[in-house]
Amino acid sequence: MALMVTIEQIEAALRRPLPGLAAMVRMAPIPRPLAPPTPTHRPREGGVLVLLYPNGQGNELHLVLTRRTDHVATHRGQISFPGGSVDPEDLSTAHTALREACEEIGACQAELRLIGDLTPLYIPPSDFRIYPHVAYAPRRPDFHPQPDEVAELLEVPLRHFLGDNHTGLETWQIQGEPRQVPFYLVQGHKVWGATAMVLAELAAIVGSIG
Repeated sequence: MALMVTIEQIEAALRRPLPGLAAMVRMAPIPRPLAPPTPTHRPREGGVLVLLYPNGQGNELHLVLTRRTDHVATHRGQISFPGGSVDPEDLSTAHTALREACEEIGACQAELRLIGDLTPLYIPPSDFRIYPHVAYAPRRPDFHPQPDEVAELLEVPLRHFLGDNHTGLETWQIQGEPRQVPFYLVQGHKVWGATAMVLAELAAIVGSIG
């Protein structure tokens, strides 16, 4: 069944107070500290784009994820949003997210409209703070993945992330220690870590629309 939520409703919900870490923690590895860095510490910063667009039968809202290649510097083979590190010439983290989406998957700014932001998330293992920005394209973008960075595009209905039908929990060895890792199962891939936590907040926002 298609998700009966409009982009206008999501945009309005993004203007209200965000659920933040209270929603994200549902998909956080256990144990994992979620405290922000100390005031004197400046982690690296990046912007990621949560891109929504109509697709498929009935033009249901979808979002796009990427599977990273084995050639990138970090998080090889993992599922992520388009995005990357802030460059000196970037005007903002939103600028970073839009620039990276254009470079990585060919979804460029002329056809996108920013509709809101999600909660910034600090990632202790990589000492990175990401800023998720939500954008909307009125039609499915003509994607052109950058082959050195993107091994696969995953186009997923937004409703896939609501409820628990597509979630799992496993014990993994991470940095030599056991962790309980929640994940979304998406087209045969396990989406975990920061990407899953951002998706959890988005799902909480969409699920609150009534």
